[in-house]
Amino acid sequence: MDKKKLHVALFFGGNSSEHDVSKRSAHNIYDAMDKDKYDVSVFMFTKDGYLLGNKDSMRIFNGEEEDKVVAEILPKVDFSNPLANIQNISEVKDIDVFYPVIHGNMGEDGTIQGLFRLLNKPWIGSGVGSSAVSFDKDWTKQLLTHNGVRNTKYLVVTKENQSEYSYEKCSAELGKTLFVKPARQGSSVGIFKVENKAEFDRAVKEGFYYDFKLLVEESIESPHEVECSVLGNRDIKASKLGAIRIPETDTFYDYNNKFVDASGVVFDLPVDLPPKLADEITQMSLDAFRVLGNRGLARMDFLVDKNNIPYFGEANTLPGFTNISLYPQLWQVSGISYSSLIDRLIQLAIEEFDDNAKLHYDFVELGEEKI
Repeated sequence: MDKKKLHVALFFGGNSSEHDVSKRSAHNIYDAMDKDKYDVSVFMFTKDGYLLGNKDSMRIFNGEEEDKVVAEILPKVDFSNPLANIQNISEVKDIDVFYPVIHGNMGEDGTIQGLFRLLNKPWIGSGVGSSAVSFDKDWTKQLLTHNGVRNTKYLVVTKENQSEYSYEKCSAELGKTLFVKPARQGSSVGIFKVENKAEFDRAVKEGFYYDFKLLVEESIESPHEVECSVLGNRDIKASKLGAIRIPETDTFYDYNNKFVDASGVVFDLPVDLPPKLADEITQMSLDAFRVLGNRGLARMDFLVDKNNIPYFGEANTLPGFTNISLYPQLWQVSGISYSSLIDRLIQLAIEEFDDNAKLHYDFVELGEEKI
């Protein structure tokens, strides 16, 4: 392997609802990476969380049916080995940078970041704690509220306190129209818009299929969805803003119109907003990135009400890189090409790793009499 090139390991797939989205993102990134600069190995996590090696991952990358490849491999795996699920990382040597393109569960929640930290290698994106906090919508809202970043009012429903939070109680506090969503899921999976007790009860029941903690949020009247991409570690900058307009027949920007059929969705990139509103959303994006301790990249999502008041929605610490994904598109209209953006993210990963390597940990030896 040419040592002048950086060896990048691209991780994708995963046992989350965004498995197929991750595969699309990884393909786009792989195709856009300058092969004169990088040697690229690919590793796919199956839907059950097993990491395929580079060779088998490339088979799927090149068009073989995933289920058939997985069915061929898994019966041969010795799962008595405690490292069985990740042992195939050792299939390639001298990895310089890990590039996770795993959306949602196991990818954005700090899990894969913990593995990379144990392996003592740079990785693209936020750290363990920042990823975990940003992935949990409840923790995110608590931190942002404490630091003055406006977001919607909400209540937290768990299986333990479920009996205390009826539709009547929630609607009395938050309004007749409510959104029920899992605290730790991505891309509008498991989100329900409800307007009565029957819909609420069904949403809570189905919501617990995705998480043990649900958010019940107030509804913003006639909202506009606005997005902002943030890039950097500590010296950060925001992209121009973009907006999403969904068909009138759709109630909100859900998984279907994000990924399955986006034909009716209109992207305004960049969007023309009143200067005061644009400045406020940009500043809220930068503030949230810092408050959450994000690194490398994040896409910040907002709802803007009919009075042009913005409400922070969520931070996506490993946003999509499909052909319709907003994170790279917003940077393209802001002057950074797709391939240049990848170069910058890899550079930021290495810089963050080098900065963390400068931290000191003192080890004080205890004498035998103190043990």
